[in-house]
Amino acid sequence: MAISRLQPLFLLLLLRAFTSLPTQAAARGGQDPSEDGGHGSFSRNLLEDKPRITEEMARGYMSNAELETAIHAFGSRCSNISRVYSIGKSVNHFPLWVIEISDKPREREAEPAFKFIGNVHGDEPVGREVLMRLANWLCDNYLKDPLATLIVENIHLHILPAMNPDGFTLRWRGNANNIDLNRDFPDQFFSVNNDVNHRQPETKAIMDWVKQEHFTASASLHGGALVANYPWDGTRDTGKRYYGCPDDKIFKHMASVYSQSHYNMSLSKEFEGGITNGAFWYPIYGGMQDWNYIHGGCFELTLEISDTKWPKAAELPVIWEHNRMSMLNLLASLIKSGVHGRIFAADTGRPIPGSVMIMGIDSKVSAGRTFGDYHRIVAPVVASMRGFRSKSTRIVLEQDQAVSLDFILDPDGTREQMKLPQNDWGCHCNNHKLFHIHESHLWMYLLTMSLLLTLYVLFKRKMASRLLTYRIYSPRRPVAV
Repeated sequence: MAISRLQPLFLLLLLRAFTSLPTQAAARGGQDPSEDGGHGSFSRNLLEDKPRITEEMARGYMSNAELETAIHAFGSRCSNISRVYSIGKSVNHFPLWVIEISDKPREREAEPAFKFIGNVHGDEPVGREVLMRLANWLCDNYLKDPLATLIVENIHLHILPAMNPDGFTLRWRGNANNIDLNRDFPDQFFSVNNDVNHRQPETKAIMDWVKQEHFTASASLHGGALVANYPWDGTRDTGKRYYGCPDDKIFKHMASVYSQSHYNMSLSKEFEGGITNGAFWYPIYGGMQDWNYIHGGCFELTLEISDTKWPKAAELPVIWEHNRMSMLNLLASLIKSGVHGRIFAADTGRPIPGSVMIMGIDSKVSAGRTFGDYHRIVAPVVASMRGFRSKSTRIVLEQDQAVSLDFILDPDGTREQMKLPQNDWGCHCNNHKLFHIHESHLWMYLLTMSLLLTLYVLFKRKMASRLLTYRIYSPRRPVAV
C-alpha cells in the first residue's frame, strides 16, 4: 500500500527532472521539429515553454530600465561616433532602442551597414549584455586600436541589444503574447505567417527596419549552444538534411570567420568546425535569418554564443572575451572582402538602385537608393597544394580589364615526405639522380652543348637589331606572396 502511494510522487519528480534538463534544440527556435507533427516547429505559440528563471539567476543582468539608461548614457558619452534611435515598440510598449556606430552616424554614406540583434528570445539574455560591451569597446578604442578604427570609419554598425524586452521581463522565450519571434517572419516554403494582422509588433519593426536601412549583413545572438548557424533554416519537404542557399559557400565562410576567431567554438565535437547549416541541425520555419536573406538581401547568421541560455552574471565577462574577436573579425571581413561599388545611369550620371549578380549564384544584391552603392560579399580566392600552405587573396576587378593572378605558396614542412608530380619533361623533381650522367655518354652531352651554344650566339646577334624596333609589352602580373 505504501509503495503504491509513492509511485505518483516518484513519477512527478522524474518528470520534473527531465523537463529541467537543458536542450540545445530550443536555442535557435523552439521544440525539436519531430515533436511538431513533422512540420519543423510551425507553431508560434509557446504556452508550454515557460522556463523557471529565478531571481538569483537574473541577478547581475540589466533590467529593461537599466538597459535603456545604459543605451542613452552611451549615446551621450560617445556622441561623436553614435546616435540612438528607436525602430518601434514591443507589445507592452517598451521602445526597441538601437545604437548606430559610425564616424558619421547621422549621415547617409556609400558604406556597408551591419546589424547585431540580441535577446530575440526572452530567456536568452546574454546577447543584450555582450552587445553593450561591444559598443563600449568600440567607443573606448576608436582612434587607439586599428581594428576599432577600421570598423567605425568604414561601416555603419547598428546594434539592437533587445528585440524582445517583454519576454525578458516575463522570463520566458516568447514575447508578451507568448509568440516565438523567430517563427513570426514570412516563410519561403509555407504561408503560415503571411497574415499581416497576426504579425507581432517586434517582427513588424524588424521588417520595416531592414527595408529602410539596406543592410549588407547581420547576426542575431542566441544562447543554449555554441555554434554559428547559416541558411537555409528549413527545407521544402520539412526533412532534416543539409539544405544550402545560393550563397552557401559565402555563408560557410562567414560562419567560419566567427567560429575560428572564437575561443573554443571551432573545437566543437557536435558541429564540425563550430558551424552548421540550419536545416541540417533541425528545420525551423518563419525564422528571421532566411527572411533577411530573401527579402532584404542581407546575409544573416544565427550565432549561438553560450552553452547555457541564462548563465550566471559572473560568467558574462568571460563570454564577452570569448566572442569579442569573433564579432570584430566578422565586421572587419565585411570591409576586407567582397566587391563594393556604385551603379550610375549613363545618360544622367546619377546613382540608381540597380542590382548585382555573380554568375553561377542565383541571388542578387540591390544597390542603395541614395548613392546606388552595392556591397556584395564573396568567398575569398584560395590556392592550395598538398605539401604547401594554402594562401588566399582579394582581387579588384576594373571595367573591361582582366586580372591575372599568380600565387607563391610556402612549403608546410612535409614536402620531402611526399612524391611530387612528374613535370612536362618526364623528370621527377625529388630524384637525387636527376643530373647524374653516365661516363660513357659524356662526349655526347658535350657535343650537344657546344652546338647549342653556337646557335645561341648566332641568333642573339640576329635578334639584337630587331629588338631595337620591336618591343613586347606584357602586363604586370599581380603576385600573392
